[in-house]
Amino acid sequence: MTFDTTAIFIAGFIYLSLLFCVAYATDKGFISERVVRHPLVYVLSLGVFASAWAYYGILGLAHSYGIGFLSYYFGIACFFMISPLLLTPLVTICKNNQLSSLADLLSFRFRSPWAGGLITLCLLVGMLPLLALQIQAVADTIHIMTDNSPIIYSENLSRHDSMAIVFCTLITTFAILFGARHTESSERHNGLVAAIALETIIKCAALFTVAGYAIYYIFDSPAGMQSWLQHNPAILDRLHSPFGEYSTRTLLLTSFTAAIGMPHMFHMIFSEKPTGDAVRAASWGVPLLLLLLSLPILPILWAGYATGATTPPEYFAIGIGMINNNYWLTIIAYIGGLSAASGVIIVCTLALASMCLHHLILPYYQPPIEQDIYRWLLWVKRILIVTIITAGYIFFRIYTTKGQLGNLGIAAFAATLQFLPGIFAVLYMPKVNRNGFIGGLLVGFTIWATTLLIPIISTSQPWYAQLLDADMIGGQNWIIATIGSLIANTSVLLLLSWLTTTKEEEVAAAEKCYIDSLNRPKRHELTFASSEEFKSRLATALGSAVAEREVDRAMQDLGLKANDVRPYSLRRLRERLEANLSALLGASVAHDMINRLLPYKRTTTTTGGEDIQLIESRLETYKRNLSGVAAELDGLRRLHRQTLLDLPIGVCSLGPDHEVLMWNHNMEELTGIDADHILGSKIGTVTGPWREVLINFANSEQQHQHKQSLDIDDRTQYFSLHKSSRRGMTLRHRDQLIVLEDLTEVQMLEEELIHTERLASIGRLAAGVAHEIGNPVTGIACLAQNLRYESDAQGVHEVADEIVNQTERISSIVHSLVSFSHSGKHTGSMNKFERHNLSYIVEEAVKLIVLDTLQDHHVEIVNLCEEDHLVFGDEQTLVQVFINLLSNARDASPDQGTVLIESLQNGNTLNITVTDQGSGISADKQEQIFEPFFTTKEPGKGTGLGLALVYSIIEDHQGRISVISPVDISNNKGTQFVISLPVS
Repeated sequence: MTFDTTAIFIAGFIYLSLLFCVAYATDKGFISERVVRHPLVYVLSLGVFASAWAYYGILGLAHSYGIGFLSYYFGIACFFMISPLLLTPLVTICKNNQLSSLADLLSFRFRSPWAGGLITLCLLVGMLPLLALQIQAVADTIHIMTDNSPIIYSENLSRHDSMAIVFCTLITTFAILFGARHTESSERHNGLVAAIALETIIKCAALFTVAGYAIYYIFDSPAGMQSWLQHNPAILDRLHSPFGEYSTRTLLLTSFTAAIGMPHMFHMIFSEKPTGDAVRAASWGVPLLLLLLSLPILPILWAGYATGATTPPEYFAIGIGMINNNYWLTIIAYIGGLSAASGVIIVCTLALASMCLHHLILPYYQPPIEQDIYRWLLWVKRILIVTIITAGYIFFRIYTTKGQLGNLGIAAFAATLQFLPGIFAVLYMPKVNRNGFIGGLLVGFTIWATTLLIPIISTSQPWYAQLLDADMIGGQNWIIATIGSLIANTSVLLLLSWLTTTKEEEVAAAEKCYIDSLNRPKRHELTFASSEEFKSRLATALGSAVAEREVDRAMQDLGLKANDVRPYSLRRLRERLEANLSALLGASVAHDMINRLLPYKRTTTTTGGEDIQLIESRLETYKRNLSGVAAELDGLRRLHRQTLLDLPIGVCSLGPDHEVLMWNHNMEELTGIDADHILGSKIGTVTGPWREVLINFANSEQQHQHKQSLDIDDRTQYFSLHKSSRRGMTLRHRDQLIVLEDLTEVQMLEEELIHTERLASIGRLAAGVAHEIGNPVTGIACLAQNLRYESDAQGVHEVADEIVNQTERISSIVHSLVSFSHSGKHTGSMNKFERHNLSYIVEEAVKLIVLDTLQDHHVEIVNLCEEDHLVFGDEQTLVQVFINLLSNARDASPDQGTVLIESLQNGNTLNITVTDQGSGISADKQEQIFEPFFTTKEPGKGTGLGLALVYSIIEDHQGRISVISPVDISNNKGTQFVISLPVS
C-alpha cells in the first residue's frame, strides 16, 4: 500500500490548520480564559517535550536496550517530582522578573550580556540536531508512505527534499501565526498553549490507537500478546538486556536536564506564566502523562516484530499500518508523528527567535526611537523564525551519520547538559560568578561540539572520530564525551569562581535567586522623583509613546497612582519596569537601559539600609512556602510586628535617610495620617502641623522632649516625644525609632485638679472674708436702719434705704462667692425668684457702674430694653450679671464709646444683647472666656471670675449666654453677649 504525496500534504495541512484554528479561537476569546488557565491544560502543554524522538526514536531505543528506554521518561519525571527544589523557585524567579528564556535567567543571575549571548549561541547550535531530527522524521515518514519500502540509509539517498522544504515552509508559516502575530512579546500566548495541549492529546491518541490495534487486531487480545511473548523468549531476553549502568545514568541525567534546558520546554514551563495551582499540578501530572506515553511503546514494538514490518524499528508505528494495508491507521500514526515534530519546531523556534533577538541583536543594535519599536521587534522576530528553521533544514541536509534518530537526539540532549551547572548555581551556589560560568560553558560546549556534533556533520571524519563509535546510541563512548564535558564544565566553573572576584551587582542578583534567601533589597537613594520623570528619561531610548505605555503598564501592574511619589513606590516601579522590559527586550538590555537612564545615586556611604517594605510584601507572598523552624520564626516575627502596630502609643520607625519604615495604628490616630500614604516616603513629606515637630525631633540630638504642645483644629494637644537610635557613624546615619505619647487627657486632668485647688483656696478665702465682712456689714445695716428712725428728713431716709439695700447686696455677693467656690456654680435661692422688670434691673446695674469714678475714659451706656419685658428670677443676681457684662464692655470700649443694651422677645424667649465697640475677642479665646480664672485683661486688672459667675447665674435661671465677636466684620471690632431667658 502506498500513499499519494498530495493526500499526505492535505492530511498534514488539515492537522496544522486545526491547531491554528484552536489557537486563533483561544486568542479571540471563543475559548474561556478559565479553561485555558486550567492546570490540566498547562500539564498537557508540557507534553511538547515528547518530540519526534519520543514518538519514533524511543522505539529504536527500546529495540536496542529493551526496558532501559524508560530512563528517558524517568529523567524527565524526576525533574517535576522534585518541583519544590527546582521547578517552583525557578517559576517564582522567572515570573517576578519576567524572564522568558534560559538565556534571560542565566544572564539575569550573572548580570552579563556576554553570558546571555554565549548561551543563545550554544542553544542555537545545540538545537540544530533536534530541529533536523524533526524534519528527518517527517521526511522519512513520507518516504515510507509513498514508496512502501524499507529505508536504506546511504549518503545518496533521496529523502523527499521537496516535501521537507514544503513541511519547513508550512511549519514556518504556522510558527509565525502561532507566536509572532502580536506586537507585544511580554504577554501570555494562550492560543499557543491551547494548541500545544491539543497536540499532546493527538499524539497520545495516535500512540494508543496504534497500540490498541496491535493488541486487539494483531495479537487478538492482551492474552494473545502474552502467548506470543512466551513463544518468542528472545524478545523477552532482549527486553531485559542490560542497558549498561553508566548508559542508564547518563540518559537519565541528560533527559532530566533537557526538561529545563530545551528552549521549548523552558518556554512552556516558565514563559507562559503558569499559576501556582498549575505548577503544583505539573509535579504529578507530567510524570503521569509520561507514564501514559510510555505504555504503548512495547506493544507497538512487538507488533512490528510479529508482523515483520520492513521499516526500521523507529517507524514501526507507520510500518504496522502499511504492512496490514490499514489506510486510516497509517494516517493516524502519521498525524501523531507530525504533531510531535511540528509542536517542538514551533515552540523551539519561537523560543530561540526571542533569545536571538534579546541577546544577539538588541545588545548591539536598537531601533531608532521614531520607529514603532513593537512592530520592529515583531518583524525581526519573524525573520529570525524563518532563519532558524532554514538553519535546521540545512543541518538536516548536511549531517552525514545516517541511521537511527538517536544520533541527533543524543547530541541535542547532551548539549543542554552544559547548562546544568549554571542552573544549579542560580538556586544553590551564590558564590559562583560570571567568569566561572562563562569559562565552564566554553570548555564544556567545546568538548561537546568536538566529540558529538562535528562527527555527525563532517564529510570527512576527524582524527579523533575513530576513538568514538560511529553509532553513538549503540556504543558507550558518547557517555564518556557527555560526562567528560560536564565534569570539565563544572570544574572550570568552580575554579574560576574561586580565583576571580564577584562583582556587587552579581551578589545582589544571586541574593534574588538564591533558594535559601528571601532577598534583602537595598533602599538606594533615587535620582528621580515622579513617574513622569520615568517617562521622560525612558523616552530617549524607547520613544515617548512606548515609554509612556510601558510606565503606565508597570504602574497598573503595581496598582500605583500617578501622584504617588513615595521613594518606596518609585523603587517598586523601577524594578517592575526592568522586569517588563526584560520580557520585551531581554534581561541584559533591560538591566543596562534601566541602570543607564534611571540610575540610583552613587554615595560613598550606605545610608539606605534594607528595603523593609519590599521585604515585608515578599514575606507575605512567600509565607506559604515556609515550614518547620522557618515558619515558626515567621510567626514570631508577625507577632512582634503586630504588637508594635497595636501599641496604645504612637510608634514610627525611620531609616538612616529618614524614610518612614513603620507607622503604627496609634500613630495614625494621633496624626490623622494613614499608614498607606506615609510608609515608604520621607518624613519631610508629612503635611500639616506634625511636619515641623517630627522633622525637628528626627534631626535633633535630643532623645526626649516632654510636654510639647501643638494646636490642631483649634484644639491644643499635648504630647511627649522619645527616640531610640541604632548605632552609626553619625546621628543622621542611624535608624531611629520615635515614640509619640499623647498627654492631652493627662494635661486636662492636671488643669482640672489645679482648678479644683484654686476653688478650694477661694472657698477658704471666701469663708474668711464672709466671716470678717459679715459683722461690719451687719453693723452698717443696723446703723442705716437707726439713721432712718432718728431723722425725719426725706433725703436721709432715701440714703438709709440705699445703704440697707447695698448691704443686702454685699451679703448676697459674698454668699454667691462662697457657694461658687464650693461647687463651681452659682447656687441662687429659688424662693427669691420673682417677676421683675428687665429695664429696671438694667437701670440699677447702670447706676452702680456709673458710681465707679476710677475710670480714666468716658463710655456712654444706653439702655434700650423695653419697659414691658419681664423676667422671672433673683433681682440681686441678675443685677450682678449686668454689672459684670457692662463693666467688661466699658473696659473694652474706646474713650467716648457707646455700650448698647437691647431686648427682644421671640415667642417664649427674651433675648438681651450687650454690645460694645471694643477690639473684639479672638476665636480661639471665645470658648474659654466663661471658664474660671480666664481673663483677657492685663495682670492685676481682672480675676477671671466675672464671666464664670455670669454663666453660672444664667444657667440657674434656665437661660443661655453666648458671645459674638467681631460684630463689625468689616472693621473686625465689637463684641456682643447674647442672653436668652424664659419670658415671665
